[in-house]
Amino acid sequence: MIPHKEFTDNLTISNSRYVVVTPVRDEAPHIADMIKSVLEQSKKPDRWIIVDDGSTDQTADIIATHTQGIDWITVLKTKSTQRNLGSAEIIAFNRGINEIQIIDFDFFVKLDGDVKLEPNYFQEILGRMVLDPKWGITSGVYCENHDGSWITIKMPSYHAAGASKVIRRECYKAIDGFVAKKGWDTLDEIRAGLNGWQTGHFDDIIFTHLKPEGIAMGKLSTHRFHGEIYYQTGGGGLFLFVKALHRMLFSKPLLIGGMTLILGYLVPLCTGKPRLVNNEEAHFYKKMLNKRLLKFPRNLFT
Repeated sequence: MIPHKEFTDNLTISNSRYVVVTPVRDEAPHIADMIKSVLEQSKKPDRWIIVDDGSTDQTADIIATHTQGIDWITVLKTKSTQRNLGSAEIIAFNRGINEIQIIDFDFFVKLDGDVKLEPNYFQEILGRMVLDPKWGITSGVYCENHDGSWITIKMPSYHAAGASKVIRRECYKAIDGFVAKKGWDTLDEIRAGLNGWQTGHFDDIIFTHLKPEGIAMGKLSTHRFHGEIYYQTGGGGLFLFVKALHRMLFSKPLLIGGMTLILGYLVPLCTGKPRLVNNEEAHFYKKMLNKRLLKFPRNLFT
């Protein structure tokens, strides 16, 4: 399916409207930097909804201090008692989206509480999406501090960073929003691609991820988590084997990391856990992965 063009005919960067939804929980060390970076955007959000999903630290106080008196910012507080990694943030995101009328905005942004943006981040991304109506989902690339050095994290060409994901309204409607399950930020790209939308990221637009991925779970749990997501989204055996082999040789902890990835895949497989995808979506995802295999070694292990 080819995306319809008519909704972009009169859309320009100056009159395009976007809403940011930020689900947070216990982000006191980072939330002030994130808020300041949004307030300093050259193109500010038309609406910003911050969903405090049951924080027990100083997050709520910091948010109140930095957003007081700004009428385009709404802060919602929930009473969540636990944080199911992979789904809780989207449950919170959906609570924020429910506060708006979808038709009022051209783009939606899911923005985490532990990032820091350059002042022109949204202007650059939205400008490119306006100019090219094929873009359905995109982001910049992010850098993280690993062992004292800031490095840019490689991603597959079709992937947009879940910590700062921008989606066009018509694409969001076509994929029926973000699914509040583990693997949501792969499933959205599979469904967008099946509906004719382009997904991916811009290598020259960089933001900072202040808390490295997986720090909340630990390295082994993160490997297992990735294996489970790979199963959930219908990935095939060949790519899993190559990916696991790479982690055994190069990821920490050596050997065990790749084995744990496979374990994360095998447990739901052997227990017959339902996948997130149907047969068509699984086939499409395998095609996406096979294209990465053909680009070996340049783009395989991102």
